[in-house]
Amino acid sequence: MGKISYTKTAYDNLDDFVYAHAVHPVTLKNGISIGGGTMYPEVNFTLPTMLVNEGTFPEVINIYKEIATGISERANILQVPGFVAEIELLPQTTFVPKWGIEIAKVVNDIIKENEAKTGTKGAVRQTPVDIREGRELEHMWHGKHWDSVLETFEGSAKAGTELLAIESIGGKYVHDEGLMYADIEKVIFSYATLGCPDMERLWTEIVRIADENDVVAAGDTACGFANTSMVLADGKMIPEVFAAIDRVCSAVRTLVAVQVGAKGPDKDCGYEGVYLKAITGTPISMEGRIAAVAHLSHVGNVAISLADLWSNESIQHIKLLAAYSEVCSFEQLAYDCRLMNEGTKRGKDTALLLRDLNADTDSPINATAYILRPDIVLEISKELVKVEDNYFKRTKAAAMLAADALRKGYDAGRLALSDKEVKQLDKIRKTIDSITEDEQEFVKNGIAKTKALRPEVYDLA
Repeated sequence: MGKISYTKTAYDNLDDFVYAHAVHPVTLKNGISIGGGTMYPEVNFTLPTMLVNEGTFPEVINIYKEIATGISERANILQVPGFVAEIELLPQTTFVPKWGIEIAKVVNDIIKENEAKTGTKGAVRQTPVDIREGRELEHMWHGKHWDSVLETFEGSAKAGTELLAIESIGGKYVHDEGLMYADIEKVIFSYATLGCPDMERLWTEIVRIADENDVVAAGDTACGFANTSMVLADGKMIPEVFAAIDRVCSAVRTLVAVQVGAKGPDKDCGYEGVYLKAITGTPISMEGRIAAVAHLSHVGNVAISLADLWSNESIQHIKLLAAYSEVCSFEQLAYDCRLMNEGTKRGKDTALLLRDLNADTDSPINATAYILRPDIVLEISKELVKVEDNYFKRTKAAAMLAADALRKGYDAGRLALSDKEVKQLDKIRKTIDSITEDEQEFVKNGIAKTKALRPEVYDLA
C-alpha cells in the first residue's frame, strides 16, 4: 500500500462534522463501532510511583489485574455500551518487551472474560513508549531501541490487543529547542524534516504488524510536541498564539500515520486529531476536562465537540475515597458519554447544539481552544489540503493558516487576545513569511542552526 494523498476534506458540510460520527468508523471484533454513532469512554491508566524491575514485576502484574477488574466491574454497573482501556506502557516495559506483552495479555484476558460473562463490550489499546532516545540510540530506524518497540507491538497484538498506538518522538528534541526560543521556523523544521519522515517509516511498520495480526493500527499523537507547547503556554512561558499555531502544524505530522494505513482512532492526547478527522474521516480519541488529572488546559469542553472516544489522558493507580483513581475517571467519562449520546438520540439539532455549546464555552478566551472549534478546523483543513502534499510545504502552510485564522478571529471579536499576544502573533506571521520556499535550503539551514540534532540518526549526515 502506498502513501495516501488527501486533496479534499472528508467533510463538506459543517453540520455533518460532529462528535461520535466519522466518515470511516472503525468496527472492532466485538461490534464496537468507533465513530459509528456512539461515543465511548476510553480510560487511560498507569502504575503508581514505584520501581519496575525483575523483582517488582509480579506486583506490577497484580496492579494491572486490579485496574482491569475495577474498570470492568464499574462498566457493568454503569451499563456502558462499550469501552476502551488504554495501557500506556512505562519505559521499562518497552525496553523489556516481554513485560509489556505480559501486561497486555493480563488486561486483555480480564476484559474479554468480563465481556463473555456479562456482555459488557470492552477493548484494549496498547501504547508502547517510544524509547528511541538517549546517547545509546544507534539510529531511529534500526538497532535495539527500534527492535524493542516493534517487538512490543507484535507481542501485544498476539496477546489480544486490538488497537495499536504510540506517542512517537521523531524530531522532538529539535522541537523542544524551538520551544525554548519560541522559534516557529525550528518547530516547522522539526515536523517537516524529521517528524514526518519518521512517522512514515514507523507507521509503515506498525500497519504491517497490525495487518499481519488482524488488529487495528490506530494512530499517533503530537503529545511530546504541541502538548508541550500548550502546557508551557498555560504557564505563560511561551505565547498562547505560538502554542495554537504549533498545534495546527502538528496535524501534518500526525496525519502521516493515516496516510500510510492507520485507521484511527488516534491517541487521546493528540488534540490535532480534529484536523485528521476533518481531512481523512477517521475517528478520533480526545481528552478534555476529565484529563485534568494529568495536565491542566484551556480546552476542557471544546475537545469533546468532535470526539468519538472520550479519554481522561492518564491517571496513576491511587486509592481515593470512592474507589481507585482509574475507576473514578472511568465513571466521569461514562457520564459525559451518556450525555453526548443522549444528544445524538434526540436528533441532529440537539447533537449540534451540544457540539457548539462545548466549543463556544472555551474558544473565545484561548487561542488553542479557538483553533479546535469545528468551524475553524474545517475551514483550515479545506485550505490545507489544497497545498501540495509535501511535508515542508504543508507544515509551513499550516502555520500560515493558523496564524491567519487567529488574527481573523481576533479582528472579528471572536477571540480575546492581550496586546502582547497580538504583537507576538504578528511577529510569528512575519517570521513564517520570511522562511525560504526552497526546501533544500530550508533543510540545510535547519541542520546548521540546530544544536539538539544528531543528523546521522535520521540519515541527514
